[in-house]
Amino acid sequence: MVKIRLGLIINPIAGIGGRVGLKGSDGAELQRQALALGAQPQSHLRTIRALEVLIPLAGQFELFTAPGEMGENTARQAGFVPQVLLTQTPGPTGPLDTIRAAREMLDTCVDLLLFTGGDGTARDIFAAVAVLEPALSGAQLPVLGIPAGVKIHSAVFATHPRTAGEIAAAFVRSPLSSKGRAERIRLRESEVIDLDEETYRSGIVTTRLYGYLNVPYCPHLLQSRKVPTPAAESVRAEAIAADVIESMQPGGLYILGPGSTTRAIATRLGFPKTLVGVDVYTREGVVALDVNEARLMELLSFAKQTARIIVTPVGGQGFIFGRGNQQIGPRAIQMVGRENILVVSLLEKLNALQGEPLLVDTGEPDVDEILAGYMPVVVGYHEKVIYRVAA
Repeated sequence: MVKIRLGLIINPIAGIGGRVGLKGSDGAELQRQALALGAQPQSHLRTIRALEVLIPLAGQFELFTAPGEMGENTARQAGFVPQVLLTQTPGPTGPLDTIRAAREMLDTCVDLLLFTGGDGTARDIFAAVAVLEPALSGAQLPVLGIPAGVKIHSAVFATHPRTAGEIAAAFVRSPLSSKGRAERIRLRESEVIDLDEETYRSGIVTTRLYGYLNVPYCPHLLQSRKVPTPAAESVRAEAIAADVIESMQPGGLYILGPGSTTRAIATRLGFPKTLVGVDVYTREGVVALDVNEARLMELLSFAKQTARIIVTPVGGQGFIFGRGNQQIGPRAIQMVGRENILVVSLLEKLNALQGEPLLVDTGEPDVDEILAGYMPVVVGYHEKVIYRVAA
């Protein structure tokens, strides 16, 4: 029997800058800073959660992977016996290692390439496969991203590590054509986009389209690309801000996630707001700007009154936790409590989801499950809708 061939490449430092508030992981110096701040790599555990879904199908596919921390170690820990394609190179891994590994996967003719990382890793995968087709279109190799980065705006990622495993499992179960390709799941060209990290850390969001990669099309399990909020909707954001401020209690601690809608709250209060950072306020003033997870936990531990977290969904994707606001980690969410989480959103942003739920991906499945269900969403002045949240 011909078996499906799955490839696996892990960016071992993907997402390392998220919870420590560095808004990215690109570059050796930034990675050193993240480690010095106590950052813990997330890509290994997130890959494990994807691979766990595939364990019952282990006899139906072959797993090819890069050596050591780029895939082999994680695959073995998950219970697989992978075929290792590359000779281990000494020292820290980088983009060239990812590109080299992806080209090895192409040469091995894998049927589906799984990769763990963020938008930077997606760029590296595209750089490897686009050599075959220089235009802005991906090669025929299907790929699928297991989300683990700080910036995950590209449309080539599953919504969650678990759903990445579910898509891969569906691919494995698909019948093979005479050419040895899975034919039940159709493919879709999906955008690879990335932000300029330097301008992003300065509060300026500049995106660039790098090209397209073919992804197994499972619409409810794949995330959409990020869509920016139009400037013309600022008036409606001010109405939302007025509603939120009206309910703020004196002395209470308010944690505002990134976004233009949350920025409208700070602006109406007369306080500065970092567009892509997590900031903490009372009604009376600024407590701290651009906090990381450790600083946020410190502030929460000394809070004398109930704290509230205020977040807005990522446009086009619907994530309220786990994309761009990893500083608000699962421990902070547990400490504040679900009942003290406030979601604010332009109604147009919810309508653009076309009935799909808001999403959470905190890195802790138990916390994701706590957040799942229905939540009120402030969409205007004294206007709320009840909207579903899915883990």
